[in-house]
Amino acid sequence: MKVGFGAASALSAGVLFGASTPLAKRLILDVDPWMLAGLLYLGSGIGLCAINFVRRLARGSDSVVAPFRTAERCWLAAAILAGGVVAPVLMMYGLRDTAASSAALLLNLEGVFSVLLAWFVFHENFDRRVAFGVLAIGAGAVILSAEGGMTISSAAGPAAISGACLCWALDNNLTRKVALNDVARIAMLKGIAAGAVNVTIAVLLGSSLPRASVILAAGAVGCIGYGLSLVLFELGLRHLGAARTSAYFSIAPFVGAVIAVVFFDDHLTAQLLGAGALMSIGLWLHLSERHDHEHTHARLTHDHRHVHDEHHQHQHGPDAGSTPHSHPHTHEPLRHAHPHYPDEHHRHVH
Repeated sequence: MKVGFGAASALSAGVLFGASTPLAKRLILDVDPWMLAGLLYLGSGIGLCAINFVRRLARGSDSVVAPFRTAERCWLAAAILAGGVVAPVLMMYGLRDTAASSAALLLNLEGVFSVLLAWFVFHENFDRRVAFGVLAIGAGAVILSAEGGMTISSAAGPAAISGACLCWALDNNLTRKVALNDVARIAMLKGIAAGAVNVTIAVLLGSSLPRASVILAAGAVGCIGYGLSLVLFELGLRHLGAARTSAYFSIAPFVGAVIAVVFFDDHLTAQLLGAGALMSIGLWLHLSERHDHEHTHARLTHDHRHVHDEHHQHQHGPDAGSTPHSHPHTHEPLRHAHPHYPDEHHRHVH
């Protein structure tokens, strides 16, 4: 159940983010790239703030949300800096000099970088199937970037997008450290903080605010393509871990490329088709992975929103186990077998 929900969340996040790339490409004709980066994230934060307000009114209490611990605040601040401040600026400057369809497919590098960081820096488990998938996606990105007659100036756009992907990959792995917290609150804080910082920097650098219609359009694209997408992505992180969530999220570039070709008159080239084919193979290898073996859970104490399932069997007040609630709790050692991914409850060694 959790694996299926996590996969659906990550795929939905990819669809929304993929659609935002060609839309942002259109907006960049009217807005300075740095300003647009700020407006997209500010729209994300403001939209999620409104959604969170309505949600709290409907729920009547926020007691089921675990507070951020000191270490989690540090992880979140680093994630906001990498993925909310630096990455969108690089992305907007890259979009300015890159076709929307090519930019969309280059976003597959975010998945590759996320997986590599998850494996070699944050020590998530992996197998050969996922490894071959990463190689296929990376090869597609190389083909897409290596256009004939490429010069330093023509490579600047893809290089900037690649840098954005690396920053977002770091963001993904850092956010995984706080993914058991309220994902809407995490995404809201990212949007407000990162958006305000980049709009302020853009103004200090001499940019002016665009007309109201452009601001509203950027806010709408940011709210859906960045804000709602980020909430869904973080739900995937909670259940799948950073590497697998990023693999499912790899549908984003294909969605963006299709929209760019169909609606924005980008050319359908052999290079685009070849890169897309390789990336499709890599995505299939990721999506068809099944991770199922007997494993042992060590004793673990933490605090997050949960219900009583096979991993949460602790005792407390009557009827609390059937409804979502949050409190510090301890997982006793447990050994069993079922399909799983490296979420916070499955960090065992392979």
